Amino acid sequence: MTASIALRAASVSAALLLAAYAVPVQAAGATGTLRLKGNVTQVCTVEVRDMGTDLNLVNGSNTVPVGEVTENCNSGTGYTITLTSQNQGKLTNGVGTQVSYTVNYDGATGGAHGLQVNRDGARFDKKSTLAVNVNGNAQAIAGNYTDTVTITIAAK
Repeated sequence: MTASIALRAASVSAALLLAAYAVPVQAAGATGTLRLKGNVTQVCTVEVRDMGTDLNLVNGSNTVPVGEVTENCNSGTGYTITLTSQNQGKLTNGVGTQVSYTVNYDGATGGAHGLQVNRDGARFDKKSTLAVNVNGNAQAIAGNYTDTVTITIAAK
């Protein structure tokens, strides 16, 4: 019987020894880091609504709204709006007669052949009116006079 008790005691000791090794060991103070990152693409857009306005070339037109411009640009350093005229700021008819004009855009006035407006910082849904000034000419030559103004937005 003593051999049986000794054998049981050995079995219990072996089981306790195995159980001690089965417990996971935890590392003290272990940490890890994870870097988060993202990107926002720079987007600048301009939308132009033509009001279909006819300018009075005989009697003149003063600050007549001809279009509405909506600016959107997420550039943190701002952006530039540039107005350029196909005919260098002149309305022309089919026979070469020209009538000069100026534009007003959000407080800036000048020729439509390179007027620039600078914006500091990003803007979203910024609406501005484009207006035109034409001196009247009672002796204007008959015809349809046209020009095309292009509005460009560019991030700084």
